[in-house]
Amino acid sequence: MVSAHVIEAHLAAGRFFEAGRTRSFVREQGGGPAVLCLHGVPASCFLYRKVLAELSLRGLRGLAFDLPGLGLADRPTDFDYTWTGLGRFAVAAVDALELERFHLVVHDIGGPIGFELAAARAERVASLTVLNTMIEVAEFKKPWSMRPFGVPLLGRLCLMLTIKPAFRQLMFAQGIADRTSLAPAELDAYLDLLKREDGGEAFLKIMRGFETTSQKATLYKSVLRGVPYPVQVVWGAHDPALTLAHHGEIAKRVTGVELHAVPAKHFLQEDQAPAIAEHVATLARASSA
Repeated sequence: MVSAHVIEAHLAAGRFFEAGRTRSFVREQGGGPAVLCLHGVPASCFLYRKVLAELSLRGLRGLAFDLPGLGLADRPTDFDYTWTGLGRFAVAAVDALELERFHLVVHDIGGPIGFELAAARAERVASLTVLNTMIEVAEFKKPWSMRPFGVPLLGRLCLMLTIKPAFRQLMFAQGIADRTSLAPAELDAYLDLLKREDGGEAFLKIMRGFETTSQKATLYKSVLRGVPYPVQVVWGAHDPALTLAHHGEIAKRVTGVELHAVPAKHFLQEDQAPAIAEHVATLARASSA
């Protein structure tokens, strides 16, 4: 199997939609209460394909859409690729997808973007599950593997030099604990979906748009504690980028809840999809009791 066939199957499993004058792509599976899963970088909704299947087995309707600039979404040159702008798109997307109430799952920079969504639409959030992400953003430093992509010219050069064999090794080093959990063509699909027709230019804008301010840190913490919906933290215990010992402990302290550690690296959706879905389903049942 080659990555083109993987992407064809991915396309067949979802549909395009428009929100805020920007076209994006959404995958959904199952019936019942909605679970909206937000991805980060350098990923797309493709990251959640296994989680959506597991959610459907637990009586839930899993959804994941591509953020602008990533995956199969449009990559307008004049888009606001900051967390604020992407959060604004997420708000428009839940309206376009007619999600009146949903359980929210966030990961990587999908955390800040999801926190923007939760701040704007708290009344629609039924529960919030936090996967490996950043919360104390004013103190956040990008992992070494992502740092060059936030630098003009250097980021473009690094992306040009990122070929599939090197990308696979980077994903295994940083993101995938169980190498048998996905085929090489699936890893290659991540890179193809990242670069697409613009060569990854929109991704580089996203990497330069991190809003690591004290104001954003205060906002994001405000949606994680003392809120009308239950919150939980599920963490890939072996993540070398957003470590359990530092970033996981921050999440635990800010939320005030117990942290559920799973044997995974950064992209825990690839090798711990059943565990993630079970934690989400358990919280969903408890929130509706």
